[in-house]
Amino acid sequence: MFTSSSIIDNLNQSEGLEYKKLCRLLKITKKSDKDKLDIALTALEKLEIINKNEDDEYTCVKDSDHLVAKIRCSSKGYCFAVRGKDKEDIYIKENLLNYAWNGDKVLVRIIKEGYRRRSPEGIVDCILERSNQILLSKVEIINNNAYAIPIDDRILSKIKLPEENKKYTFKPENKNIVKVEIDRFPIGQEEGLGHVIQELKLNDNEEYDTDFVLSKSNIDKSCDLNKIESKKLEKRERIDLTDKNSYLFKSWNSNNSPMLPMIQIEQGKNNSTKLWIHTNNLAERVDLNSKKSLETLFKGSESLPLLNDWQNYLSEAIRNDSEFKFGEKNEAISLCLYLNSNYEITDWSFHLTLVKCSLIVKSDLTDALLSRKSKTRITSRVLKPIKEYIDDLDKILEISCSFRQKHLLEGEVEIPKPLNKIELLEEFFIHNPAEYSKGYFESLDKEDCQTYLSPILHEANFIWYKHSNQYGLKSAGYISKGIDNVDANEIIKYSEIIDNEIELDEDGNLSFSQVIKLCGDDNKKRILHKLLINEFKDNEIRLLSKNPDNAESEKLFISPWAIPGFDFTNLINQYCIFNMITNGKKSKKNNINAINISESNSLELVNWDIFNSSISKSLEILFNKVVIDKLNEYKYKVNQYKSNMINIKKVRKAEKLIGNIYSGFILSVQTYGFFVEISELNVEGLVHVSTLNNDWYEYRSRQNLLIGRKSKKSYKVGDAIEVKIIKVDILKYQIDLELT
Repeated sequence: MFTSSSIIDNLNQSEGLEYKKLCRLLKITKKSDKDKLDIALTALEKLEIINKNEDDEYTCVKDSDHLVAKIRCSSKGYCFAVRGKDKEDIYIKENLLNYAWNGDKVLVRIIKEGYRRRSPEGIVDCILERSNQILLSKVEIINNNAYAIPIDDRILSKIKLPEENKKYTFKPENKNIVKVEIDRFPIGQEEGLGHVIQELKLNDNEEYDTDFVLSKSNIDKSCDLNKIESKKLEKRERIDLTDKNSYLFKSWNSNNSPMLPMIQIEQGKNNSTKLWIHTNNLAERVDLNSKKSLETLFKGSESLPLLNDWQNYLSEAIRNDSEFKFGEKNEAISLCLYLNSNYEITDWSFHLTLVKCSLIVKSDLTDALLSRKSKTRITSRVLKPIKEYIDDLDKILEISCSFRQKHLLEGEVEIPKPLNKIELLEEFFIHNPAEYSKGYFESLDKEDCQTYLSPILHEANFIWYKHSNQYGLKSAGYISKGIDNVDANEIIKYSEIIDNEIELDEDGNLSFSQVIKLCGDDNKKRILHKLLINEFKDNEIRLLSKNPDNAESEKLFISPWAIPGFDFTNLINQYCIFNMITNGKKSKKNNINAINISESNSLELVNWDIFNSSISKSLEILFNKVVIDKLNEYKYKVNQYKSNMINIKKVRKAEKLIGNIYSGFILSVQTYGFFVEISELNVEGLVHVSTLNNDWYEYRSRQNLLIGRKSKKSYKVGDAIEVKIIKVDILKYQIDLELT
């Protein structure tokens, strides 16, 4: 189904489109759909967003007053149109939303300029794309009619339901939430219409938790991945490395977890080393020129963990054809890094290869390898069966640690991953070496072998950015921002959990690594880590091109490609590498002397476009702002889902322990109360200020504490207290506590 956004996107990419061609691009054939398109085109013309020229071609108005934005609403009713990086948000009054909901993509017109610290005000003129087709709701009877009332209080509408849906009326004792499919969004004076497609009885019933959280995060679980077929491989010349040992480091336990690359090592002369990264050849298997495939991929562009398995973004057929099978020959797309005796990268080259998995390295192996006291004697029962591989594995782990140390010296930050005490969530807490949205590294952990993949893949991803950037190619990736310093005022708020004296630099700052080392007690250190993580903003996927802004020239760019089974970002970067190897021009026209454009020593020699117009056009479909926006939108949903899945399972755990008393530490203080971590359970709950009935407590922001007016009793971050679990709210993922 087309949207206003898809109409504008197609018109933006053309000098003008005739009606019939626009219908073809939008895949509209039915008369009913053409009628809807006519209405949309007429409305967009009247809003002066598009126009029709004398040749009956539709074009976008170039100097329109409208701005593209996403609606973000708070639970308190404040709504803003968010325009993205470094652009001011626009305040939208509720009566000027024109039924736009939280998350919708809209066209906004500014009606009042901002001044001083006030945001500009605007009005929503057009909803380009709806973010919610399914609403989680409570069914309520109003004036004898059934209505769906969204449980998300940021959505400011109700949806009328058919008479037969009255049977789903909300009963607090059942917590029977329903999934409602929207048949018609509210417009003008017309109410929104919908119907119930599923009832979720959440009270004491965990089997619906995954459906509930996926729906609340607006993630579709029913996407038909079979539309993405697995292509047959063409016969190509490949380097046969099947006589060499290749190692697959894997901590994930689910059979259908994302496919991971293999590592191979070769010792050379003068203590030099060849380090190979072999990646699954998905760029050869997925038809990225197929509109049907792309439409499916844009609906779900990333794999995500469920409770017992994974929801993959690629079909099972493609995964089966591409995964590295133990002891079998497998096609790969590989990067060879040439290292000197100090493990510095001196050169690199990309290749198509044939490889064989010699050993699947699980976390018990890395634990045994890194725990043994002597490298000369092998006494561990875990290591004896793999004696022939130990020298290689030691060297790989040593290189990984060396790379990580280099990254830390360059200003990157390392923070241990949070604790997990809920077995069902194990897959959520295993390190994901393809994840770059956090803005910091998780610490190397000998009990999680995938952490040792990350430093190696970080280098591989940085190499592709350098290589593609030198050739003037676009890539999709991240800017590794890091944090050099932390505001001393923020640290002073948490001074009670820091044991050492604080030494600031001349600007009144601390380095991030200094802050982390200041805390001695393990419980308090964990609290400090949680607080410091909040200093990081999530990294967004960016379109990385030849000329970054001057302000960003010193930052580290990452173009991930080594785990294409995890997300679409990795896949399109790998697809570009594959095209470079197979279709890249190796010389200027009429020049006999071809060079290997897949090697690092070619970078200074190439002064021509390595892709012809046909390949450039196919890559342009993948590397553009529309695609990047879709990837960021889905990643935001996935991150929300993962966070909420962890939260609901913590609430479920607390639900069984209502009335119990536990020791805890105050994590953060707000005007309305303070959040407490119960270390024994590894859950967090809120002590609301209204339960502190022995005094009147006021919040002092400068000291970050609550203090009683009469007693002068205070509550601040790091305080050890005893609390009782008094209530849980599954729908809000909330645990309520009170002091004992």
